[in-house]
Amino acid sequence: MDPLLLARMQFAANISFHILFPTITIATGWFLLFFKLRFDATKDSAWMDAYRFWVKVFALSFAMGVVSGVTMSFQFGTNWPGYMQHVGNIAGPLLAYEIITAFFLEASFLAVMLFGYGRVPNWFHTFATVLVAGGTTLSAFWILALNSWMQTPAGFEMRDGIAHAVDWWAIVFNPSMPYRLAHMLLASGLTAAFLIAGLSALRWLRGDRSAGVLRALRTGVTVAAVLVPVQIFVGDLHGLNTLEHQPQKVAAMEGVWETERGAGLRLFAIPDEATRSNRFEIEIPNLASWILTHSADGEIRGLNEFIGNHPPVAPVFFAFRIMVGMGVLMLLVSWWSLWKLRRGVTPWMARALAAMTFSGWVATLAGWYVTEIGRQPWLVTGVLRTHDAVGPTPAGTVLSSLIMYLLLYGGLLIAYVLTLMHLAKRPASPEPEELGPSDPLKPLVAE
Repeated sequence: MDPLLLARMQFAANISFHILFPTITIATGWFLLFFKLRFDATKDSAWMDAYRFWVKVFALSFAMGVVSGVTMSFQFGTNWPGYMQHVGNIAGPLLAYEIITAFFLEASFLAVMLFGYGRVPNWFHTFATVLVAGGTTLSAFWILALNSWMQTPAGFEMRDGIAHAVDWWAIVFNPSMPYRLAHMLLASGLTAAFLIAGLSALRWLRGDRSAGVLRALRTGVTVAAVLVPVQIFVGDLHGLNTLEHQPQKVAAMEGVWETERGAGLRLFAIPDEATRSNRFEIEIPNLASWILTHSADGEIRGLNEFIGNHPPVAPVFFAFRIMVGMGVLMLLVSWWSLWKLRRGVTPWMARALAAMTFSGWVATLAGWYVTEIGRQPWLVTGVLRTHDAVGPTPAGTVLSSLIMYLLLYGGLLIAYVLTLMHLAKRPASPEPEELGPSDPLKPLVAE
């Protein structure tokens, strides 16, 4: 058993589970703000019904993200002490900024969102929603600043093998950070949009045809239909940036072994690192160069220029195609559903949206694997190799904790999905004013 491989598998399991929940909460906070502002403007209780349902989903997702995030931080000390030893001067402050400026903001005002309606002034309840939505985005900003710095480091100098900051502006706004941040925020928006549309469609199929369900469904479909084309545009910009700064990652994504001009787009292939070639290749001539360089004769550097310094090819190659394929499916389903909504919800549309409920998770995980596996063999590109950061923890210890994590995360994920399915069976909570005579305990019953 290789301790390095096991440590990588354990961190991959933790980050894969953790990222599912911030991907939901980052955008869901803004959906909640939209629902609340619509209620404030129209006094239509359907918008508040939507708010009260989805704030429960937000709170559950937030709790799951916090729990899984804590276990990740432990691994910096147990499995990857070399990471903080070499680049802790950069990583430590960025992680601290995320906690101080964002996490406390979310945690402090989430309780007001959950339990404050009817207990605090309405303007303050709306203000709490603004703060929580802003906090989720600020949290993503700091985490992606660190992750982007690991991909395209800047603004530092090495002294005796330790990174020291010389320009924090360059560190935070490193070459890939704006593209990575925009790409992730849009991915979160699509994940939340399909979750809202899909779960609302499931509620509709189960007989809940209330106005709040229909408003949430229409909102989710509309946002998804708008964001998918924007994500395609931003993804193109991100690809150009990656080609400039991490050409070996692009070569793995496209399965290009020899440097080519007019490289074809491999729709399908089985990359073989032993022979450094692709088997069963299906290719569209010139299309990869056109997409990546905006020129049919553009050059794409091949993997053979980066021998010993490029990622494992097959995982990056297939993960990229899963991400793109899911994105195309999202585009088709969202546009078709928006067109069908002109005449109202239909059973076939509701079933299609319900089937796509967690499609954002699939696309996000695939994209994350492209990003993180595509950085290998570097933990910090050009600065710190992954094998130089792993700790001395015995392989047996790492394996036993990995098995524990997998069992725990599998159980939690099943429980989370089942809880959402259970919530989808319940009718919308009544408004406090519908509960009868004034009683300080009545609003609590409504929750």
